[in-house]
Amino acid sequence: MTTRQESSGTDHFDLARLADDVRAGDRAALARAITLVESRRPDHRHAAAALLKELMPETGRAIRLGLTGSPGVGKSTLIDRLGSQLIAAGHRVAVLAIDPSSNISGGAILGDKTRMAALARSDQAFIRPSPTAGTLGGIAARTREAMLLCEAAGYDVVVVETVGVGQSEVAVADLVDFFLVLVEPGAGDALQGLKKGVIELADLIAVNKADGPNRAPAERTAAEYRTALGLLAPKSPHWRAEVMTVSAREGRGLDALWQRIEAHHEVMRKTGALDDQRRRQAIGWMRKRLEERLFEYLRHDPRLAPKVAELEDRVGAGAITPDEAVARIAKALGLGDDAPRPDGERAAPESR
Repeated sequence: MTTRQESSGTDHFDLARLADDVRAGDRAALARAITLVESRRPDHRHAAAALLKELMPETGRAIRLGLTGSPGVGKSTLIDRLGSQLIAAGHRVAVLAIDPSSNISGGAILGDKTRMAALARSDQAFIRPSPTAGTLGGIAARTREAMLLCEAAGYDVVVVETVGVGQSEVAVADLVDFFLVLVEPGAGDALQGLKKGVIELADLIAVNKADGPNRAPAERTAAEYRTALGLLAPKSPHWRAEVMTVSAREGRGLDALWQRIEAHHEVMRKTGALDDQRRRQAIGWMRKRLEERLFEYLRHDPRLAPKVAELEDRVGAGAITPDEAVARIAKALGLGDDAPRPDGERAAPESR
């Protein structure tokens, strides 16, 4: 690959060199590559697509760990301590720390490097804070692409730390191999602090801060979650979600936590479930990108954009229903009343 792609200002992306530097594990090159795939400029998108295509053969060999939990539960502390232990054991750890960003300004806190001070000092670690920029699901718009680039750079453990707020938080489970939910010792009904959908998708629930006077409350909380999990069907026939207590601050229970993550990875790999899961995730990724591309086309095509804007105004004013607007857009795309639908039925007649 010899294409040279312009970036902003006088900078340039030499894609062949950038790909080689990423493969060599150059952290600065990896940061530039992620910046490229996160860019919304059309020329950058073409360059990013070419870069990902070049590096795809180097991906897929890492353990992909998703970590979620309410703000303040200790996610960054756990990653800092666990990541440091993994590096001491010979692993290379990448962390994609997703920060909440303003829907108005797009600004983000981006303070994860200060919250993972020990890990940030290691040459075998890479920490990339990224703003969600309004994306639902507790993840950034290009988290999956960033994850693949980290794998191509030789990181064998990739952690996605999510925002930890909102029902749509569960979207991270569609990106990773293992979904870890971190909770705190709770007074009363601890289950009120976590949505059912998150519990159903968890591969393991860890009750953090199980130290000092919190150890007994942490055990009680763990018992409550074990009871809740016992009422739910496991998401995989090969693995039943577990509950354990840990102390990220003291490092207690982290060895056992990693052993369970490795055990899950081995079981899923041997049964073929890991390959199946990643195939489904890749297809979901493709569909998401297709939806984005189609919507972008509608918003910017000179023939359709005015009609879409007009229909949005009419829907906002209550003059027509959203379904009516969608029917008219579909007709403008050549998908009229006679167009087949996925359920085999015909579209309903358009209201005029």
